[in-house]
Amino acid sequence: MSQGRGKILVIRGGAIGDFILTLPVFAALRRHLPGTQLEVLGYPHIAQLALAGRLVEQVRSIESRPLAGFFARDGALDQSLADYFAGFAVIVSYLYDPDGIFRANVARCSKAQFIAGPHRPDEKLNLHATEVLLKPLERLAIFDSDPVPRLTIGQASLLTFEPGAQDRPAQNRPEAGPADWQLDSLEACPTLALHPGSGSEKKNWPEEHWMRLGEHLQATTGWDFLLVGGEAERGRLRRLSAAGHPGRVKLAEGLPLAQLACRLQTCRGFIGHDSGISHLAAALGLPALVLWGATNETTWRPRGDRVTVLRSPEGLQGLSVERVVEQVARVFAR
Repeated sequence: MSQGRGKILVIRGGAIGDFILTLPVFAALRRHLPGTQLEVLGYPHIAQLALAGRLVEQVRSIESRPLAGFFARDGALDQSLADYFAGFAVIVSYLYDPDGIFRANVARCSKAQFIAGPHRPDEKLNLHATEVLLKPLERLAIFDSDPVPRLTIGQASLLTFEPGAQDRPAQNRPEAGPADWQLDSLEACPTLALHPGSGSEKKNWPEEHWMRLGEHLQATTGWDFLLVGGEAERGRLRRLSAAGHPGRVKLAEGLPLAQLACRLQTCRGFIGHDSGISHLAAALGLPALVLWGATNETTWRPRGDRVTVLRSPEGLQGLSVERVVEQVARVFAR
């Protein structure tokens, strides 16, 4: 394909973290093929991040019912989707397609160069997920790309995401505590974002530990706090919020991801679990302390020079509040 010509489609489903780990793919395509229009076929409520970050020009929903025909062997193909796929010079797909059925059906209606990437990185490769996801771009002579997800979202980008917009194809200093630490060098009233949840309860630090950490930070710092979470974490957020000082603890509950990203960008730092929101905070460049469980860290840890992963041989249950407090002092006093 000639540089700067044609359109490229990246197909990426998966959860928030999976999508953020794919951001280096968009950045690499942007850098090596300037002027090429990039589009995403994915979940709009997640893929909006790439649109708001100006990494792509358009998002289309992967949940379209007519798309089901492309997953049936010799299935009936929706004409509008057939025309859509025919409009691309290159299609990079990270869909789970072990029998090549989707790929074969796309080939029936499109002459695009089809590049199949892994739906999920093989942990046995001992490589980080971003490096695995970038590997297919070597077919386009794209090598040595930056493997760190990076995202910047401007206020103007949020105008695209009024309610319902993400469901449409987008167009355009009291006594020192246990660690005996001081934070006088920080700016006045910085905000620390806390995400006490994840996609799985087994990845969560105990709620009572979060409660004790919050009490300690409120007693020993001048920080404000932003509690982040979704619908599944509502009860936990409300309980932690109720235990905090009303003037210092705010909630960011169930926000569209682009709006959440914009809020996080204003924060001094972030503490969370093995979750998509931790990957988002890392991609935004926040100093981040990630409380890690049993997941393969080599493959899945959030990437970035400002990310610290904290774990215990006994798992999350064995990670003490005192140890987290010590790390908070080191990570956020830099």
